[in-house]
Amino acid sequence: MDLEEIIVQKLTEKKWKITTAESCTGGLLAGRILNVSGASSVYEEGHITYSNEAKEKILNVCHDTLEKYGAVSAETAKEMAVGAAATANAEVALSTTGIAGPTGGTKDKPVGLIYIACYILGQVYSKELRLKGTREENRAETVEEALKLFLDSLPEQ
Repeated sequence: MDLEEIIVQKLTEKKWKITTAESCTGGLLAGRILNVSGASSVYEEGHITYSNEAKEKILNVCHDTLEKYGAVSAETAKEMAVGAAATANAEVALSTTGIAGPTGGTKDKPVGLIYIACYILGQVYSKELRLKGTREENRAETVEEALKLFLDSLPEQ
């Protein structure tokens, strides 16, 4: 079973809804989940918030967070997940933000620096990724890591 199939199954069992907030993955994460038959019973809505303005307007990411830490930060990824969950009234939210490449990197924030976050019932988990692939590979690996983060963060019951 693929990760997304396991996730849809677990969400269905728990009667939970999931939402996504994506920057660098631009909808790939939502697409992976929605490839699963039956996902419509658990997938609430998704947001592609590429600009800082969209992160603030749609996900309620704090302007100060973006100013202090930048869009590519654990803080922003966490606020994206919390904001998406609140906006969608979902128990679970996954977020992605980073620099997929091949351009856009700096010395402090190189290409391949990505942050993912997972919100589950008020708890927020995040992970920093340092990827070395092409733009497409970095985006695909980010999606894979976000799906794994959810499964790794899921409370045992």
